[in-house]
Amino acid sequence: MPAFLSHDGLKIYYSDEGDGLPLLCLAGLTRTTADFDYVMPHLRGCRVIRMDYRGRGHSDWDKNWHNYSLPVECRDVLTLLDHLQVPRVAVLGTSRGGLNAMGLAMTHKDRLLGVALNDIGPELDPSGLSFIMSYLGRNPGAKNHVDAARSLERSMTAFRDVPFTRWMEEAIKHFRKTPAGLAITYDPRLRDAVEAQGAQAAPDLWPFFDALDGLPLACLRGEHSDLLSADTLAEMQRRRPDMIAATVMGRGHIPFLDEPESVATLQTWINSLK
Repeated sequence: MPAFLSHDGLKIYYSDEGDGLPLLCLAGLTRTTADFDYVMPHLRGCRVIRMDYRGRGHSDWDKNWHNYSLPVECRDVLTLLDHLQVPRVAVLGTSRGGLNAMGLAMTHKDRLLGVALNDIGPELDPSGLSFIMSYLGRNPGAKNHVDAARSLERSMTAFRDVPFTRWMEEAIKHFRKTPAGLAITYDPRLRDAVEAQGAQAAPDLWPFFDALDGLPLACLRGEHSDLLSADTLAEMQRRRPDMIAATVMGRGHIPFLDEPESVATLQTWINSLK
């Protein structure tokens, strides 16, 4: 299993597939490289690099949960790029991955070729944050993947026309089977980190978005997203009229990235980078 050592000695899992445009895929808060399985067939002509943040998936858990932070994750990204000897990458960032992309634009813009944001912007809707905190760090009540898939199907009301087979895939990707039932695929203390960060005054993230100036930019928003509002997307478009943007119909937070709108937007963005 490929891994690199972080600056503080953790083994961080990554994958590196294909040839062409170097494209780094950064997942959401609790998610893993599996987030991008659905879009992989549509990324032809790209060298797709994925990683599990520390404390998630196949990567080591950090004994100091305070390190589950955006600055540390950005440092891990840079360590990965140096490990692979990749000077610059395009970044496809889902949710937290998009926040990390904006952080990199603010601090190491010279390492970026372009950024695509999946259902994330510089303002986070409180309703979406509240929903995340309702499950963050807690194992599901379901005892098996079928029950977990049924629970996802019932709870993810913002999603339309999603076959049960997709919810089964999601359950298998994001919950591991244990003798006691299903368990999350990340360190539960990630919740402590998010709560601690939430207790501080929220930073103004618009300067981080504005730091993307000059980079080819795309943004996808789920039609019923509870994290990226339509008003925030409109302001992003006002500031960046050249941004390639699309609303993914029948989706909430987050689009799967294999929807027609997602594929078309990402292909247009990728073509702009070549």
